[in-house]
Formats: sequence, C-alpha cells, structure tokens
Amino acid sequence: MSGHSHWAKIKRAKGATDAKRGKVWSKIARKIIIAARNGGDPRDNLTLRYTIDEAKAANMPKDTIEKAILKGTGELGGENYESIVYEGYAPGGVAIMIDALTNNRSRTAPELRTIFEKHGGNFATSGSVAFQFIKQGMITVKSSSTNEDKLLELGLEAGAEDVKNETEVFVVITSPANYLKVKDAITAANIAVEASEITYVPTTTIAIDAERTQKLMKLLDALEDNDDVQSVSNNAEIPEGISV
Repeated sequence: MSGHSHWAKIKRAKGATDAKRGKVWSKIARKIIIAARNGGDPRDNLTLRYTIDEAKAANMPKDTIEKAILKGTGELGGENYESIVYEGYAPGGVAIMIDALTNNRSRTAPELRTIFEKHGGNFATSGSVAFQFIKQGMITVKSSSTNEDKLLELGLEAGAEDVKNETEVFVVITSPANYLKVKDAITAANIAVEASEITYVPTTTIAIDAERTQKLMKLLDALEDNDDVQSVSNNAEIPEGISV
C-alpha cells in the first residue's frame, strides 16, 4: 500500500479482485468509457490502452471491454461519468486520496463522507491532503524474473526515475508520461510484469500502530467497496509483521 510495501498493496488488491471480481470489472468499465471518449483505438489513445491493459490483468471478458469502448465512443448508449478526486484523513492522521468516477456528484460525496465518519476519519476539503502526494507510475516485477542491474539499466534507458528492491519484487518508478514507454520496454525484454498502475505516492509517511492499522484497513475496505471509488492511496507506514 502507498506509504508501505507496494508488494503488500498488490497482494491485497489481488485478493480483493478475486473476492469481488464483478465489482472490479464494473469499475474498470467506467474507466474505459471515459478513456474512449477521446477515441476508440488504443493505438492512438494511450489512456485507453492503459485502461484496457488493466482490464485484461483483471481477466475482464473481451466482449465487456468492447462494449465499454462502444459506450465511450457513443456507438452504444451509456451514462455520463466524470472523474473526481476526494481527500480525507483516517484515524491517527493518515492522509487518504480517492480517485472516483461518478454520474452523480450529489450522491458520491455524501456517501464517502458517511464512510469516513463511521470509521472515525474526516472527509477533507479539496487540496488539504493532495500536497502530501505525487502521482507516479509503478511497475512491479518479481525478483526471480530478472536481476536488479539489468532492470535498472533497461528502466532508466526507457525513462524510468528509479528501481526499488522490495526483496520479493522490484518496483520500477516512472512519471505518468513515461509509464507506458517503460512498461513496454520491460515486456519487450521478455520480463513479466506482475502488476502496474499510475497511483498517488506519498512524499512523507506517518507511522501507525497495530490498532490504528486495523482501523485503517476497515476504512480502506469500506471506501474501496463503494461503486464510485476507483482507487485509494494513503501515506501510512505499517509496522513490520502486520498483515494487510
């Protein structure tokens, strides 16, 4: 999770995908619809291509992907979604960033506010949390798939900013603009990508104890269960040995 091990975040996200695959597909479909507004050909629309890659990684059926593209291009009827970023704090002062896609602002904000209040957090005003994060691409490769020096050389040549060794995996960090270029370079070298995303990464973290970790997990689960929420990032530093 952001602020802690990226590998832990991946493993947790995969578990959620397995348990709630239908909901995950529905959320990704919304992203495809919005991306396809700028063109239905992923060769010319990098945002659409990135989202289709995400859909495939979630084992989303091909016909579901195609229908979402057609809704985005206007060839099929569809709802009008818009992208909104919400901000808040969990108990203990952990900062939270939420990417949402909604067709009804008047519904989404009150729902998220209620979730924060129910779990002891605070729904924040725009800009009060965002300054603590930067947006970056993160591409995760199992350490058994390659060696660090090779991946570092390959990544930097393609425009990556850094490669972090998290024992089980390497995490290649990029700017959003260079994300796809770096990812393509890695896959072209026959190195399997375990997971990848463009996400909010905290510039500073806040250490929390086991009790607050459990409270944070319950809040994150509730937020991610909301149909309008696409992704949630935070700046918690989780103690070693605590499962997320």
